[in-house]
Amino acid sequence: MRDGGFADVYSPRNVLDDPSFRILGPNEKPSRDANIAAFYNPDHEIHLVEKPRPKPGPGQVLIHVRATGICGSDVHFWKEGRIGDSMIVTDECGSGHESAGEVLEVGEGVTAWKVGDRVAIEAGVPCSKPSCNYCRVGRYNACPDVVFFSTPPFHGTLTRWHLHPAEWLHRLPDSVSFEEGALCEPLAVALAGIDRCGLRLGDPTLICGAGPIGLVSLLSARAAGAEPIIITDIVQSRLDFAKKLVPGVRTVLIERGSTPKESAEEIKVAAEGPLKFAIECTGVESSIHTAVYSMQFGGKVFIIGVGKDRQMFPFMQLSANEIDVSFQYRYANQYPKAIRLVAGGLINLKPLVTHRFRLEEAVEAFHVAADPTQGAIKVQIHD
Repeated sequence: MRDGGFADVYSPRNVLDDPSFRILGPNEKPSRDANIAAFYNPDHEIHLVEKPRPKPGPGQVLIHVRATGICGSDVHFWKEGRIGDSMIVTDECGSGHESAGEVLEVGEGVTAWKVGDRVAIEAGVPCSKPSCNYCRVGRYNACPDVVFFSTPPFHGTLTRWHLHPAEWLHRLPDSVSFEEGALCEPLAVALAGIDRCGLRLGDPTLICGAGPIGLVSLLSARAAGAEPIIITDIVQSRLDFAKKLVPGVRTVLIERGSTPKESAEEIKVAAEGPLKFAIECTGVESSIHTAVYSMQFGGKVFIIGVGKDRQMFPFMQLSANEIDVSFQYRYANQYPKAIRLVAGGLINLKPLVTHRFRLEEAVEAFHVAADPTQGAIKVQIHD
């Protein structure tokens, strides 16, 4: 590794300054043997690019990426150009961080992997230095020097060939498909939430939002033994999907114009009482308020969703009822568990992929993922 650590090794300048890097025109077809990828930029454009095929150095593995899911954050970076004040699109930036693939080459010193091995790619690569307290204690999602692929400025894994540190790959059993391996990334988010909120068998649980993270949280809460589980959304078709995914879940449609207190009363009727936990997956202020008003004394609202920078909270409702509010930033130490749960049949991710595209069709895939009228749950790109 160079002196600058992973940030130096995976610097976007290594790609953008290479003479072979070029942006393809709207109707231009890429070369069949090209390393193509989907990039966005500060002008809110999404397009295919051709970039160099990397060569693995010491400790690195070259992966043929076989499946990548489009995350809401990918769409947000394309459409809005930023998430918060620290993650800003300032140049051409590669998308994608929900990926799985096959080992093509291994670099010097790599003994754990061989050509043909099937792997899930953990996209957040911390510095792993003994001097980093967060890495040393296992909370590496807080590492200040993390390289998180697809978070600007670092390019993502939605590409044909991706270079990755060997120690941040996870072996996929033969029974786990590349699609499922890619879905282990959002599953890791949900599992981190289940871990940190302390959910136990029989705990009455509310899940706010029936998008991809809400649905993997639903699957995770069911596997953890939560009962009853209530899931909310403002779109009936998403609740219908949740009901097919987990038949025992109880659904509540949040009517536009209803107040959080009114919605909370509907939720408590469905649950036959107030709930102990809420896993909030939208980040929307009104949804967070609804979760708070749905809680029992001593309950906990655990917020996974990303929302506006400044929000109002019902302070006295929280205070007078000893309701805890906690937050989550990405995940740590979840991938091995995610793969075990999928391989063991405790969590079935297969129904979540509703739309599939070839890598050459990545731009079209992004437009489908960004359009609510398309009814997509998870859009994946295969190669």
